[in-house]
Amino acid sequence: MPALPELQELERLIQLGKNHLEVNVTCEVKVRHKSFPVYQLALGNPDPQLPAIGFFGGIHGLERIGTQVLLSYLRGLLSQLVWDKSLQALLQQVRLIFMPLINPGGMWRSTRANPNGVDLMRNAPVEAHGRVPFLLGGHRLSPRLPWYRGAIDAEMEIENQALCKVVREQLLPRQFSMAIDCHSGFGLVDRVWFPHAHSEHPIPHLADILRLEELFQETHPHHRYLFEPQSLQYKTHGDIWDYLYLHHQKLASANTSINSSNILKTTHTPNTFLPLTLEMGSWLWVKKNPRQLFSRHGMFNPTAEHRLHRVLRRHASWLDFLVRASCGYQNWLSTGPQRCRLQERAVARWYR
Repeated sequence: MPALPELQELERLIQLGKNHLEVNVTCEVKVRHKSFPVYQLALGNPDPQLPAIGFFGGIHGLERIGTQVLLSYLRGLLSQLVWDKSLQALLQQVRLIFMPLINPGGMWRSTRANPNGVDLMRNAPVEAHGRVPFLLGGHRLSPRLPWYRGAIDAEMEIENQALCKVVREQLLPRQFSMAIDCHSGFGLVDRVWFPHAHSEHPIPHLADILRLEELFQETHPHHRYLFEPQSLQYKTHGDIWDYLYLHHQKLASANTSINSSNILKTTHTPNTFLPLTLEMGSWLWVKKNPRQLFSRHGMFNPTAEHRLHRVLRRHASWLDFLVRASCGYQNWLSTGPQRCRLQERAVARWYR
């Protein structure tokens, strides 16, 4: 077994939840003489008519805390599922998809990029509108430099292909779905980012993001998350969630065209896909312990044990909220004039 603690913990959880989990290996990542599986786990009701939420982590190999948060949350779910009837009932109404460790090769090598030197969050075929920060926004200069996008004529990396396949098959066809991708490394506060990263143009589902934030504020009034589009901080090429969101929009447009034609008339409502990114503020951990700057892992992860436990506890309530919000989406998703007003408020707030 390769010495990768997060992968070992994931495989222990697979054994723990063998009576509840559906497990697939989406691809194998080879690093020298080692091979690492990229797992996809599913929990809950598989009925495609029900909502779903996907939990993703480990896209950047240095940001181990994202994977650790998801593994801690999954362990809690599996342990609670044994005795908690309310959780058992909840999971009859929603589907949960987990890919906690998408870049095991990068994590094993302690690099942000995958074993080919490609930053998986700069690797999708999406070009930013206007200028992006030098290097940080994604480039094709060399895999020796951070934020490398990959060769211009190359396919997406195998890890991203696996991620896209899971999202397209498990999330996008449903009437409602969300995705939460866990990262660290930006700022002093925890941010919830949403598309676009490649453009400053507001997304059509901005009203839904604002309503989701309002729900979270109502139920967790003392939270410390900052909701904002990623482009408010900086723009990038190749964002994988922009790519999947744009793909979803194309599917929705095609379905709307078919449904409005004379050949096929239906009252079908276009489905909703909300991809979110949890960007945990690692600068706060460094501020409290500046010696972490001398460690590659310390720049992106809490190193003190008590601080790690605090991070794992804090984000569990956010992940649990997202599951319940997905399950009850019909009770809060706005329509008609209310939706228009929410969209206007959201544009005024984030795109002034």
